[in-house]
Amino acid sequence: MKLHSQFLKLHSHYGGETEVSATLDELALILGCTHRNALHIVGKMVQQEWIIWTPSRGRGRRSRLEFRVQSEEIALQSMMQAISRKDVHSAIEGIRTHARSSSLQDTLQGWLFTYFGHHTEIRSDKQIDTLRLPITQQLHTFDPLYMNLLTESFVSSHVFDGLVRQSGNHGQIMPGLAHAWDTDESRTVWTFYLRKEVLFHHGKVLTAEDVVYSFQRLMQTSQRTLYSYIFKEIQAVAALNPTTVRIQLKKPNELFLPFLGTSRAAIVPRDLDGLGESGFGRRPVGTGPFKVAEMSEDTCVLEVFPYYFQGRAHLDRVEILYVPWHIEGAAAETGSAFHIIQNPSSSADPSSWSRIHSESWVRKFVTCNTKKKGPLSDPLLRAKLVACLRESTNSDSNTEADLADPADIAGSGAVSPVALQIATIPQYTADAEAISARLAGHGFACTVVCVSPEEFKGPIRLESDLIVFSLFRDQDEQLRLFDLYLTLSQHVEPLTRVDIEGWLHMISREPDPQARAEDFKRIEDRLIGEHHLHILYERPSQTDYLPSVRGVTFNSQGWVDLRHVWFPPKV
Repeated sequence: MKLHSQFLKLHSHYGGETEVSATLDELALILGCTHRNALHIVGKMVQQEWIIWTPSRGRGRRSRLEFRVQSEEIALQSMMQAISRKDVHSAIEGIRTHARSSSLQDTLQGWLFTYFGHHTEIRSDKQIDTLRLPITQQLHTFDPLYMNLLTESFVSSHVFDGLVRQSGNHGQIMPGLAHAWDTDESRTVWTFYLRKEVLFHHGKVLTAEDVVYSFQRLMQTSQRTLYSYIFKEIQAVAALNPTTVRIQLKKPNELFLPFLGTSRAAIVPRDLDGLGESGFGRRPVGTGPFKVAEMSEDTCVLEVFPYYFQGRAHLDRVEILYVPWHIEGAAAETGSAFHIIQNPSSSADPSSWSRIHSESWVRKFVTCNTKKKGPLSDPLLRAKLVACLRESTNSDSNTEADLADPADIAGSGAVSPVALQIATIPQYTADAEAISARLAGHGFACTVVCVSPEEFKGPIRLESDLIVFSLFRDQDEQLRLFDLYLTLSQHVEPLTRVDIEGWLHMISREPDPQARAEDFKRIEDRLIGEHHLHILYERPSQTDYLPSVRGVTFNSQGWVDLRHVWFPPKV
């Protein structure tokens, strides 16, 4: 690998010339090594038949260096070596560094994609099916308490189980680790009856004490986390016997049962199997269909858990690799090894691929923080800002009055731009910068502040004027909406906040999901009408896959459920 890089460095230095004259001292300077090491490197390249070196006698005399192979060929060899070592980062960096043309980049990237998809090997007369998946978000933890990213939740959903689960069809609540449950008339006392002989990945049997530990851990955490508005309402949790758990709420909440089907409410072994919270996040132990066999900054390897209580998965192994590269342009040719693409490119050839839509959407939005004393406290200025954001889709309808200077609307008459701070997380930086650029031409001077998801939960939101984020609209949408609007109520004027909190209180007591949806729509309309909320766009989540992939179904979050994926054996 290093020799490949050294060759490419020399080839690049001489501008791709086939034949040049050089001294060993010059080569040593280019390669950043000693005269002796340069001679050794040249010798190795000669042995590989990459170059011809015709030395001249005497130090300092110029010798002839002839390149016998193209840099593209060496770059491709380097990429393939990196891929075979699972060093995808080096492969990608090589593509960025050495691909001087789009055709070469496509070739190198195509080689990279052959690493992904379905691969079969025979071990001890058994067929081992491996699925390799690329993701564009780096995985940090699978601990249900600390997860921040959807990709972490995706992996977690295959490692852990909850007391209940939501089916992929219209959010129906189905049995999970609990095969049955009931509640009292007040709907504050819930009793769950656990399945017997369910095994954790380390071989221990699940008991009610594990469930108690999992929920007490949520109740006691100081961690700012999704859905905390629900589990902070748990008053007590107790094991009545090894297979029965009772959970008492402080007040009734009709979102409590759906919450139990989320990855946040996954059941972990009591005492985290002695790993501690940091260790457990990297090597978690659950009851799910797959167990974590390997976890690093770039790679997560899942192996099938053959004793899964709902039946063994068809796949034997899933390798998930962090690829900081735009992968949506994967070649969609029949026979490609890249069998499953989440959110594929619209340029994919429909004749080669099957496309399936899950019932999930991604909505990007921007909100105005009017609790902060600043320019957005003025409703007219907020209206102007939203009009500017709509300009790209409604440019023909804008009048000169519509695009008046925000400073004039605010009544200041000043010529200086209105300064605004936009807060977001790394995944949405491009959206925030696009907003900043769009507003720049209309009297707004925006500064984008990008922080980690964990920091985003802190004071940065209330310190900013605009907040860019997203809502994943899946079977957990009402849980997410409740969390979203509870958060947004902190950013608005007192009167609007009182109304929102009142609607949320009614929602938590409403057993009918459709009625809850109508109340959520009232909140949305109120926030949009007062220019607190602007929806940037909404896109469906979809998956392309080759016809050779069987069993493609979705879980409640719109992700492919890996437990059911299988590939017909070759006969």
